[in-house]
Amino acid sequence: MTGVGCRVERANKNMKRKISILTLCAMLFALCRPAEAQQATKIPAVGFVAGSPSASATKSNIDTFRQGLRDLGYIEEKNIVIKYWYTEGREDRLSDLAAELVRSKVDIIVTGNTTVVRAAMQLSGAVSIVMAGTGDPVATGLIASLARPGGNVTGLSAYGPELTTKQLELLKEAFPQTSRILFLYNAANSSTIVALKEIEAAATALGVQLQASDVRVAKDIEPAFSAAARQRANALLVLREALYQTNATRIVSLAAEKKLPAIYPTQRYVEVGGLMSYGIIASDLYRRAAIYVDKIIKGAKPAELPVEQPTKFEFIVNLKAAKQIGLTIPPNVLARADKVIR
Repeated sequence: MTGVGCRVERANKNMKRKISILTLCAMLFALCRPAEAQQATKIPAVGFVAGSPSASATKSNIDTFRQGLRDLGYIEEKNIVIKYWYTEGREDRLSDLAAELVRSKVDIIVTGNTTVVRAAMQLSGAVSIVMAGTGDPVATGLIASLARPGGNVTGLSAYGPELTTKQLELLKEAFPQTSRILFLYNAANSSTIVALKEIEAAATALGVQLQASDVRVAKDIEPAFSAAARQRANALLVLREALYQTNATRIVSLAAEKKLPAIYPTQRYVEVGGLMSYGIIASDLYRRAAIYVDKIIKGAKPAELPVEQPTKFEFIVNLKAAKQIGLTIPPNVLARADKVIR
């Protein structure tokens, strides 16, 4: 073989070697791309905390939240992960629950429980928190202002100015003989204390007395009713509280047993036989909470997302419950009801 032929052969071998190396590099690069793409499109994780013992007890709120996310293009386990926790109405484990949430490394916490929000704030400033119907977030120190919350908390408040005043007025209008009202509240809940001050002023204006009973655990519910009977309370007002929601059936049963006209904060109580309810539409708040989750996922800062107050309230009357305890709801009150259960 001539010298020229040898040089040509060596050149061909070098070219083949280069092509092989480039092909191998291309294959390795292609293998790396899926990992890089997966890392770049990390699926956001949401921790959903309900103040109830199980999914069935808060099904409507969960369903509405999920639907709100679906309307925005989110599909569970595909482009969003939702982890569920239930407080079971136990205030004593809420701090532990908040710690568990933070350890689980969720990106966003969604809850309507004021205590969970506060505990999560203290444990981590990195996790965004979306309120889905807490008490007054300004008065309880969760945010700086409605317009500019500051920090890592935003969302929706369940507190509407004069909400508890309206509940008391409806109770008095429906049952003018009302003179002493058993009022269940939780002194460990800062948002409840805010409502208590408001309702004390309303009771004075309406000429009725409050028998405020601090009920923090389930075992204190029945003694509160027994004390009310001894002190001749003739009506009942219940604030929005996770413990009471969890024990709604028991509270409604005791009110019927004592033949106490009652007004409750959510539809849940009427569904289990309660007389009347006036308050926010909780499922609507959870639908709107999904909008906040979407904005935060897309880069919005909770500190700059204004907090919304409720604009929709619902008054429900249960005529079946009225009949069972021998009460008559005046026509003018019935006319104001959004729903009447007959």
